[in-house]
Amino acid sequence: MKVTVLSLCLVVFAPIVVRAQTTAQQPPARTASVAPKMPTPGEFPPYKAPRTADGKPDLNGIWQSFVTADISVQDHDAQPGPRPDIMGAYGAWPGGQGIVEGGEIPYKAEALAQKKANAEKRMVINITSDDRRHETGDPELKCYRPGIPRANYEPFPFQIVQSTDNIIMVYEFEHALRTIYMKEDKETPKDAPADSWMGWSHGHFEGDTLVVDSAGFVPWTWFDRAGDYHSDALHVVERYTLVSPYHIMYEATIEDPNVFTRPWKVSFPLYRRMEKNIQLVDFDCVEFVEKMLYGPYYKDPGK
Repeated sequence: MKVTVLSLCLVVFAPIVVRAQTTAQQPPARTASVAPKMPTPGEFPPYKAPRTADGKPDLNGIWQSFVTADISVQDHDAQPGPRPDIMGAYGAWPGGQGIVEGGEIPYKAEALAQKKANAEKRMVINITSDDRRHETGDPELKCYRPGIPRANYEPFPFQIVQSTDNIIMVYEFEHALRTIYMKEDKETPKDAPADSWMGWSHGHFEGDTLVVDSAGFVPWTWFDRAGDYHSDALHVVERYTLVSPYHIMYEATIEDPNVFTRPWKVSFPLYRRMEKNIQLVDFDCVEFVEKMLYGPYYKDPGK
């Protein structure tokens, strides 16, 4: 009986053992390797931004654009700069693609003439003690605060410091700073108490996008060195959207019925600065422009 049971077991289980051994001896099936897709400029895969303690997208960090819109927000060729006779390539300005959606800025006819006049006199400095000093000369040349949105595409980094009640943006150029008020209360007026170079800003989140509504600007900032400008009726709505750990897609809608026939928009990516121990450094340009601005009234502190 024992022999019969053993024989039966061998007959029943032998095929299973053979198949198991055969399977074990076979190499694992190869799966076709999929080459990573090359990224398409301007497109990002779906991304869920990390959150702050209050559940909002975390925008903290040091950011910088790498467009050349500070020279012109529209398409522009490389150019020699203001003093090629002594500056050579040091003073040359690079060419670049514009950041204006659709390519054109919808100027009113008389405003377009003013823009062209600005460009022609961007290096002309008026030494006066009244507002006539703003009639000529790029404000950036004179080390005035750059305004919005220009501060975000100057060739300098800026830092976002985010809290529950406010978001602070600190710019390396000329120590410019702006506060974005995230809560409406009696202590924070809705309208600007006074016009300023960086405007008066309120913000809120729409999903993963920070939306910033700004007005209350002085009429003296330019959008670029090409003379593009605005009046004191400027209204800017910005959108900051984290699309990867290293990128914010930025866009700004610009409205000024005194200068433009309709609202228009700029857009470009901001890049997170990833160097070790990255921090803003000092660019206090006031000392660089005093002699130019005050001419014969300037006193050399070294003498």
